[in-house]
Amino acid sequence: MSDILTHTDGGVTTLTFNRLDKKNSITSAMYAALADAIEAAAADPAVRCVLIQGHETVFSAGNDIADFLNHPPAGQDSPVFRFLRGIAQFPKPLLAAACGPAVGIGTTLLFHCDLVYAGDNAAFSMPFVNLGLCPEAASSLLVPQMLGYHRAAEALLLGEPFMAEAALEVGLVNRVLPPTEANSYAQGVARKLAAKPLASLVETKRLMKKGQTTLVMDTIAEEGASFGRMLREPAAREAFGAFMERRKPDFSNL
Repeated sequence: MSDILTHTDGGVTTLTFNRLDKKNSITSAMYAALADAIEAAAADPAVRCVLIQGHETVFSAGNDIADFLNHPPAGQDSPVFRFLRGIAQFPKPLLAAACGPAVGIGTTLLFHCDLVYAGDNAAFSMPFVNLGLCPEAASSLLVPQMLGYHRAAEALLLGEPFMAEAALEVGLVNRVLPPTEANSYAQGVARKLAAKPLASLVETKRLMKKGQTTLVMDTIAEEGASFGRMLREPAAREAFGAFMERRKPDFSNL
C-alpha cells in the first residue's frame, strides 16, 4: 500500500500520510507523490480543495532521516522543493488535520494551509537548529508573521514543541478537537468549501495572499540554498550522526 494515499470525492482531494510504522516520516518518494497530487489537484477543475491529514496518533515525524541522508535534496527540482512550491502556490483552499507529533515539515507545511484543525494531542515542533540546519518552507518568514518575533524565536531557536492550545492561541490552527474527530471534522469543512463556487474561492484566496507569494517563493529558495550548504557542514554531520547512533550530539566545538 502506498505511503501517501490519494482519494478524490465530491470535489475534495484528500492526501493521507500512510506510513504509521515510521511515524509518517516523509521520504523523497513521498514528497514526489505529494507534489504530483498537488499539481494534479491544482489543474483539475473538478477539485475544489485539498485536505492533508495523518493518523489520529501522529501527523508526521518530519523527514525520514536515513532516506534524507541517502537522497538529499539536489536542487530546486528535487521532490521536496516541488512539494513546497506546490503548496505555496496552490490556488484553491488547502486544509490540514494534524494530530499527535508534527515535526519539522509536519509543522511548516501548515503555515501554507488556509484552514488547520488539530487534535488536542498535537505537538508542533521545528527543531532545525538542533540538527545543525536552518528553517525551511519559508518558515523564517511565515512563523514570525503569525506568532510574532519573540514566540517565533522561541520556536525556531530552541526547537521545542508547542501544543495544540498554544497553536490555537496564535492562530496556527482554527479549532482543537479530540484526535478521533479531527480528520472527519476537517473533511466536513472541506465538503462545505467544495459546495461553493470555485472561481470565488480562488479569487478570494488570491486577494488575501496578494503580494505575499513572490516573497514566500524567494524565501523558500534562499532557505533551500542555506539548508543545502549547512547539510554538508560539521554541525549537521554531528547531529545526524548522533541521531543514527542514538546518542546526544556534541556541539561544544562547533
